[in-house]
Amino acid sequence: MNSYKKTLLSCYLGYVTQSIVINLAPLFFVIFKDTFGFTYTFLANLVLVTFLIQIAVDAVCVKFVNFFGYRKVAILSQFFSATGLALLFILPNILSDMRAAVMISVLFYSVGGGLIEVVISPIVDALPSEAKESSMSLLHSFYSWGQVFVIVVSTLLLKLFGDGNWFFIPLIWAMLPAVNIINFFRVPIIEPALEEIKFTPRELVESKVFVLAMAMMICSGAAEQVMAQWASMFCEMALGVPKVVGDIFGPCLFAACMGIGRTLYGIFGSKIDLRAALTGCSLLTVFCYLGAVFFGNPIAALASCALCGLGVSLMWPGMLALSASRYKSGAALFALMAIGGDIGCSVGPYLTGIVSDAVSGSEKVLSMAAQNGITPEQLGLKAGILSGIIFPVLLLVGTLLMKEKITRN
Repeated sequence: MNSYKKTLLSCYLGYVTQSIVINLAPLFFVIFKDTFGFTYTFLANLVLVTFLIQIAVDAVCVKFVNFFGYRKVAILSQFFSATGLALLFILPNILSDMRAAVMISVLFYSVGGGLIEVVISPIVDALPSEAKESSMSLLHSFYSWGQVFVIVVSTLLLKLFGDGNWFFIPLIWAMLPAVNIINFFRVPIIEPALEEIKFTPRELVESKVFVLAMAMMICSGAAEQVMAQWASMFCEMALGVPKVVGDIFGPCLFAACMGIGRTLYGIFGSKIDLRAALTGCSLLTVFCYLGAVFFGNPIAALASCALCGLGVSLMWPGMLALSASRYKSGAALFALMAIGGDIGCSVGPYLTGIVSDAVSGSEKVLSMAAQNGITPEQLGLKAGILSGIIFPVLLLVGTLLMKEKITRN
């Protein structure tokens, strides 16, 4: 494994790039809304488009990435990510239509994000290791630690530059994938051995256990991204805390708790039953969603947002590890699972935006909000976040069903 240290480092940086692609724009949601008049629905559409593009990329990669080769796909993933982030600096300064400027940038870096999740995991999975599940969890912990880094640094830069100069921040972050392009040209990579692939994509989708795993992956992505994408705005507007405090103690601690969970499993995973851990994580996530919405004390609500990160920490890497250990299908398996995860990542936050708009715009809500001493907007955001509780509940049910199906087989 020592000979692949630089490969692992490049893959870790790849997942930090993924955290930039997914989590940077939501930090600007309040600016987009207040300065450019973006609605909750349009903000939800930005999240939706991010993951729909990644789904499309995943679908294309199901059949071709094993044949195209990991190195080329990894290089392309960093190129599209760097380009999209750079465009988020360039286009708002040359286009009069801010919606188009932001959306075009999102389209580019979302292609990079889709390629990252398809190729980075199989690169690490192909490396020699006796603890694949732990290695996968440790890899995905860098997404979480990257999210912490992105939130803290971006929040401080926003404070330094001012809201009016927000577009400089994506340009700074574009440097990381630009450097990682060079890394992937140089590091050793174990390319897929086609003769070792035992399951075709068609055989995978015909397996009932794999279909259940895909459904659970949908719930994993949704449970994680509802809180990750909306926590910044939820803390600032629904809980009434200052933006810096909300970002640090909401989405930032959420990501830190997620990173802690993944890192601990990466270190001690060989001694822990993964299915039991997923059951416990699902229950914790349910309680955290309830706490974030119903705790009257902002500190308790912020703590619930943060601990939700620990609850969702093993969901995505855990489902990948369970599936990869059962099915030998190269990058095709990771692409299919990424499709499921990205469906959840798009549907969950989109549902939150739709519910928030619908509730805050209801005449009945006006009187209800007044009676409870909050604004319709605050009540709408709380209702939107609460709608996300369905996903950890379904994941809990799926974990129990999977255990029964595997036992029967």
